[in-house]
Amino acid sequence: MKKNDKFTVTIEDMGEDGAGIGRVDGYIWFVKDALIGDTIEASAMKMKKNYGFARLVRVITPAKGRVEAKCPVARACGGCQLQELDYKEQLKFKEKKVYNHLKRIGGMENLFLPEEAEQAAGVPDAVVMEPIIGMEDPWRYRNKAQYPIGREKDGKPTAGFFAGRTHSLIPVPELDCLLGCAENKDYLAAVLKFMEDFGVEPYDEANHKGLVRHVLLRKGFASGEHMVCLVINGKKLPHEKEFIGRMREAGADSISLSFNMEKTNVILGTEIKNLYGPGYITDKIGNIEYRISPLSFYQVNPVQTERLYGTALEFADLNGGETVWDLYCGIGTISSFLAQKAGKVCGVEIIPAAIEDARENAKRNGLDNVEFFVGKAEEVLPEQYEKNHIKADVIVVDPPRKGCDELCLETIVKMAPEKVVYVSCDSSTLARDVKYLGENGYEVKRVRTVDMFGMSGHVETVVLMSRVSK
Repeated sequence: MKKNDKFTVTIEDMGEDGAGIGRVDGYIWFVKDALIGDTIEASAMKMKKNYGFARLVRVITPAKGRVEAKCPVARACGGCQLQELDYKEQLKFKEKKVYNHLKRIGGMENLFLPEEAEQAAGVPDAVVMEPIIGMEDPWRYRNKAQYPIGREKDGKPTAGFFAGRTHSLIPVPELDCLLGCAENKDYLAAVLKFMEDFGVEPYDEANHKGLVRHVLLRKGFASGEHMVCLVINGKKLPHEKEFIGRMREAGADSISLSFNMEKTNVILGTEIKNLYGPGYITDKIGNIEYRISPLSFYQVNPVQTERLYGTALEFADLNGGETVWDLYCGIGTISSFLAQKAGKVCGVEIIPAAIEDARENAKRNGLDNVEFFVGKAEEVLPEQYEKNHIKADVIVVDPPRKGCDELCLETIVKMAPEKVVYVSCDSSTLARDVKYLGENGYEVKRVRTVDMFGMSGHVETVVLMSRVSK
């Protein structure tokens, strides 16, 4: 077979990113937009020795879980890998993905899916995954959206998202992404009209010219407050007062600029100029109020975040006297949840602006049993342990996709907390770290997944590990 050759294949599995996987004469094909159970016609794109990538040409026999996409650019845009899969089937796929990673990479032979509880009954030290917590409505859940700005074919500025694994801009139909807030389209329309009226150029990645790179929009679901942050390739926005006026007219409570003059894929620059409002918006998760600035890391799905952090708190099972360390703490979202039940909470985060927000959030909520440290978790934790002989009864980690640094894991083992609660956005690195802790005196007691990102292949997982030996 060669490039562009067409063939028929039945999809037997799905990869981590939601791509369909099928075999033809033992050779494995990955096909984007194909679902388990589909029989499809595909066109060969790229071939390696043992596997290849193909493009979906047409669905011959659809899978029972296949549905029609709500968005006309769902296949082209990189944001919704699973929009053509029924939501209940999406949840099953995500649960199975975590299960496979924990078994294959984490070495958890005693792990069972929720529906396998009866099989697990006679197995020593069996761990049955708890049912995934899905959403009541998997649309309009995102409180944050970052739109790259480019040009339409007629030269007019437009907003959209990049196609998967490219920087080719796919304009958002009617400026309304169905995962984001309905109000986003009003802010985008106001930004684009401002650019058009005053001849403000969109950024061109190819020649590093033009001004407007991205529009960052955030909403506090509990407060109803809106943030607009314009990311520009420079330090001055022409007609700034007019821009502020138009954003205020659209309803913005916080308006700012982010200066990013680097040739980079990173969206926000490190310097923020506040144009209007307090420089942040507020939101609530449970009964804790948070201050969110443009640079703050804050979970994008507040309804499911409450369930995610509620799970972390449930797994920690605090009685009021414990010292808890919260590593990779961001703006202190989990720290604040934990502080309601713990004796003392210590949070660690590398971004200074996030720690400023974390301290302000603790103060705002009257939490005086929380202390925050700026720095890398893998540096702060060993330093505090070795120099200041701090202890931890429970350690909570919520690392980025790459998982925990090895030095951080080593220090956790040395500190020997009774419990480790691991909150993960990448189940493959979670499984790797669970294996390390499992080889060093800890065993998995509970596993629960939470769907934070409907229509995508991503899933959050919370794992409770308890110490079994010193």
